[in-house]
Amino acid sequence: MTTLEGAVVLVLGATGGLGSRIAARLEDGGAAVVRSSRSGGQDLRAPAAVREVLEGVMAQHGRLDGMVVASGVVAFGAAADLDPATVDELFAVNTTSVIELIAGAQPHLAESARAGRDPFVVTLSGIVAEAPVAGLAAYSASKAALAAFAVAAGREFRRAGIRILDARPGHTGTALSEHPIAGQAPKFGAALDPDAVAARIVTAIVDGEKDLPSTAFVGGAS
Repeated sequence: MTTLEGAVVLVLGATGGLGSRIAARLEDGGAAVVRSSRSGGQDLRAPAAVREVLEGVMAQHGRLDGMVVASGVVAFGAAADLDPATVDELFAVNTTSVIELIAGAQPHLAESARAGRDPFVVTLSGIVAEAPVAGLAAYSASKAALAAFAVAAGREFRRAGIRILDARPGHTGTALSEHPIAGQAPKFGAALDPDAVAARIVTAIVDGEKDLPSTAFVGGAS
């Protein structure tokens, strides 16, 4: 069991449909949540920005006990029509900046473990990491790369007492697909309830789960 009471948790993408809900539930559990978002002027594609976010948390709270990466961008369209700039942005936001952030947070999370707490990192790669989707080739690739990093880094971080949990919910009823950086969203089937998805992720954090495949979210459609 992971105790949220008093834990300092950084939430990336905290103004998004899922990030905002996860942040609220963490606060309901007693965590001190530090919110970070691109809409708040924190674009983590620059390494200096990654350092600034982590330094800000440490300056404000003196420690970091958990991190949830709920930020991301999406693009639609055929693989043959992809613009290189679109691919660059997908990987910069969904993959590279997240990897740099997790790597940069490791010393702080390791210190949390040495202090007897149960630090964690949650990534949201989504169902496309399990089953890449036509018309979402580059987006699927950026999220699959993140999922692979979470698995491999999780094995390393475990030695320092840090848990990495990757969540792969299916299409969720947020506004992400309404604001793609390229292309237009196709018609999706029934969407998962974002409140139910957020609740499931926070439950997994508290219960010490180490993986949340798409099947863990079955039954949450609305």
